[in-house]
Amino acid sequence: MSTRNSVLDNGYSLRASIGLSLVALLAMGLLYSLAGAGLGRVLFPYQATGSIVESGGKAVGSALIPQPFVADRYFQARPSGPNYDPMAAAGSNQARTNPDLRKRIDEARAAVAAREGIDAAEVPIELITQSGGGLDPHVTPQGAQVQAARVAKARGMDIAQVEQSIAQHTENPQFGLFGQSRVNVLELNLALDAKK
Repeated sequence: MSTRNSVLDNGYSLRASIGLSLVALLAMGLLYSLAGAGLGRVLFPYQATGSIVESGGKAVGSALIPQPFVADRYFQARPSGPNYDPMAAAGSNQARTNPDLRKRIDEARAAVAAREGIDAAEVPIELITQSGGGLDPHVTPQGAQVQAARVAKARGMDIAQVEQSIAQHTENPQFGLFGQSRVNVLELNLALDAKK
């Protein structure tokens, strides 16, 4: 009799465990995710759909993800660890003491200095280093200013016009406290395209 009760108790325990697992999986794995995604869509529709930037009625990029610009007429974003692939967001994870990192930074500094026609010591750090996630769409106003002469020349514009666009697209620290002033490279390039 006690063996039969033990088997029944074990069967009941097994059903209860499976039932609890299924309820937890559905509640936390599905319903919680759907509620979070739905709430995000309602409260932050622009951000929840990828912060897509359009130009001429067509999607040209995201305000939150950088993209490479190769022509001299465009401002350049920070280097990207995952090669501008949002599905592979990551930094290089190389320590400051890693000789490969030092070599890559020195090569990038020389390339930026040559491209912008400035001394290597004047190259802002964000133009040669990757952000922690490897996907930062912003540069500092100083990083944009360094590129202004090249962009103005390539576009046949007065440098004052380009600098004015930089000032117009400079975002202040969030809530006036967090982060630093920054310029969204995609939005700045699109604004200049609209001018000429």
